[in-house]
Amino acid sequence: MSNIIKQIPKVYVLDNGRMKADKNFFVSMHNPATIDEPNKPNELLEFPIYTVLIDHPDGKILFDTACSPKGMGENGTWPQAVQKMFNYTAEVNGQDCHLHSRLEEIGFDPKDIDYVVVSHLHLDHAGCLELFTKAKIIVHQNEFNAAMSNYAQNKTADGFIWDEIDSWIKSDLTWRVVKESEGDLELLEGIQLLNFGSGHSYGMLGLHIDMPGHGGVILSSDAVYTAENYGPPTRLPSTIIDSIGYMNTVEKIKKLSNRTNSEVWFGHDSKQFDSLVKSTDGYYE
Repeated sequence: MSNIIKQIPKVYVLDNGRMKADKNFFVSMHNPATIDEPNKPNELLEFPIYTVLIDHPDGKILFDTACSPKGMGENGTWPQAVQKMFNYTAEVNGQDCHLHSRLEEIGFDPKDIDYVVVSHLHLDHAGCLELFTKAKIIVHQNEFNAAMSNYAQNKTADGFIWDEIDSWIKSDLTWRVVKESEGDLELLEGIQLLNFGSGHSYGMLGLHIDMPGHGGVILSSDAVYTAENYGPPTRLPSTIIDSIGYMNTVEKIKKLSNRTNSEVWFGHDSKQFDSLVKSTDGYYE
């Protein structure tokens, strides 16, 4: 009989600030006008930006990299129209929520990270990639192609920021692109890379984490924005590339959650996020 005790990964939820945007981006037609109320107002929604660090015995994995500290402001890398439409702050309750600060708080440096899994390359999920020069950056092939196409055409569009892509290229990052045909992949023991394909963006990735002390967790990112999108019934966002792909992904996540008895952590659900243990208070295992 082996006396080896299996090491258990520690999972940290890093609070990286707040963003405000119209709720219609999240739940399409959530408040439609009627003949009795022809001018129903839009709703500006505040929602969390967060990343997840997995300190696994065989490597350190970071899921997403939040927003760039250079994005906002008069000389920010985000165009002014984008700043006003997706207004971001990295200060919450007097705390600096920038990714590098959150990592430092729990004793990590960007150079300590072995793998960065990028759910997709939008401004609120891939903003600090250039910091991770020692890591393998894992991204969906279709998403990578779309972002680089925007860069080649000198565009900031579809959630991609030209200046940020420029910084990734100049940082000479190490990319591992996941093809659509590859399916789901085991990244490390108990950590499964979920290949969602197209939906919210051109190519989405998620993670399934097996934690013996807590149970399974599915990191959905923006494959499912909130519990309201998850349903039932499933509700589409307006920020979407492939509606059929989106619905198929939600169904895939529901089946995996039921089969493995796993929680689903949504991409930007304020109520759920408030209930999670943050890195400032502890971790999951």
